[in-house]
This record gives sequence, C-alpha cells and structure tokens, in this order.
Amino acid sequence: MKYMGSKNKLAKELLPIILKDRQPNQWFVDVFCGGCNILDKVENPRMGNDLHPYLIPLLIAMRDGWEPPKEITEDDYKLTQHNKAELQDDTFVGYVGFQLSYGGKWFGGYRRDKEGKRNYSLEAYNNTMKQAPLLKGVVFTNLSYSELLIPPNSIIYADPPYAGTTSYKNKLDHDIFWQWCRVMAESGHKVFISEYTAPADFECVWSKQVNNTLGKDTGGKQGIERLFIPV
Repeated sequence: MKYMGSKNKLAKELLPIILKDRQPNQWFVDVFCGGCNILDKVENPRMGNDLHPYLIPLLIAMRDGWEPPKEITEDDYKLTQHNKAELQDDTFVGYVGFQLSYGGKWFGGYRRDKEGKRNYSLEAYNNTMKQAPLLKGVVFTNLSYSELLIPPNSIIYADPPYAGTTSYKNKLDHDIFWQWCRVMAESGHKVFISEYTAPADFECVWSKQVNNTLGKDTGGKQGIERLFIPV
C-alpha cells in the first residue's frame, strides 16, 4: 500500500534483525502500522495499530475482502477530499486519500505523471488486491500507541513520525514516546524503533542512507535510516 514514509523497500533488511529470535506464537505488534508494508511480510499472530481515523477502517476492509473501484478520476478525488463527512464511507475515503495521493501522503494531491501514460488508479487497485490477502488474521486497532493492550513478551516495532518532520499532522511527544519504549522493554517485550536519531540509552543495530520523497512539493530528502533497540 502506498504510504508516506513506507519501509517497504527496507523490509528485507529490517525484518531479519527484528524477527531473528522470534518464538512460536510470539506476537508481532506494529504500533504505527501505516500502509502495513512491514506487517504484511510477517506471519501471524500479528497486531497492527494506527491513530489515523480513516486508515484502520480501510485496512480492516482490505483484510476482510473489500474490493476498491478500478477507476477513480481526479474529479472523484477532489469530491471525496472535500466531502469526507458527507460520504459516510470511511473505507472509500481512506482508499482515495492514501492510494490515489502523490507519495501516499493523505490527500497530498492526485497522482499523475507528466506524460499521462500511467494509470495510477488501476495501479492502486492492483496493489491493493495483491496486498489484501497478506493481511489475513491481523488484529487491527485504532488507538494511541500508549493505549494498546499488548500481549506479554511481544515483539514491538515502532515507526513513528520522525522528530523534526513537519509533514505529519499528528504531533508526537517524542520524550514520552521514548519513555514508553523503555517501559515496554522493561516489561519483557523486545522493542525495535525506526528513526533517524534516538536518546543515548538506545543502540543503533542497523543503518542505511536513503532518499525519501515526502510530497510533490517537497522533493527528495536524504537521511540515514536507523533501527534502534533499548539498552
């Protein structure tokens, strides 16, 4: 699923580290699951959580067999963008807002190429139908990370809005978040966090320079992606 900040291209490097010592029936909990581009590559039992009110209804619908329309025009996109409440269909609004937007940024502009050769609407449909079966069995929740009831001794993966990133509308208190990670580790969970930087008591266990595209007006931004664990 197209989603801003997706780790889809990094999953093959991150997951062998995160899942290295996973035990049978040990839960994998993605507390900021976004487009599920990490979660869809992990076996059950799995939990996916996100605070965005339109994202989780979409993911639940995909998991349960919902099929999106193959054709969504720019007029459809704008009508949906400006009439979210009136439509009373969170699944459809979520699909249009993420899958048909540039860079997967929530209503960040209708996806198109300059030559008009690509059918992004059909691409979104095909990508959704390909990913949907990979979400079977996922338990989805729509909560703040701090409200989650996490099964004992779980593997927790957190890919929060990065500190200093202004493109996310949901503000995260990073001091509180890092303290929550410490508490989770002390409670017996294995905790892994994707970020650019972390407090001194977190160890970097993987890093890679990447080029991120946040939106059509922001262009590319280089940064060093890192994976941290509490120590």
